[in-house]
Amino acid sequence: MGERKVTVAAEVGLHARPAATFVQRAKLAPMDITVTKSHGGDSVNGKSILAIMALDVRQGETVVISADGEGSEEILDELAAIASTP
Repeated sequence: MGERKVTVAAEVGLHARPAATFVQRAKLAPMDITVTKSHGGDSVNGKSILAIMALDVRQGETVVISADGEGSEEILDELAAIASTP
């Protein structure tokens, strides 16, 4: 299973537009994608806008994005780039 630790840079955190962009890209992946706050807590479905927004990830917080399967490294790189874009 691949994973990326990413510090969220957007002023609004992983909410609203950044969350929508993240989920749109995640939905194109054939594998499951999970997102977890790095300080613990439950993993949520990275393809669910409601789950991502419910995580309440704020600017400067770190998340762990995980995926497993063929092509997961490329997808993880793309999702990490989205999450870390200011």
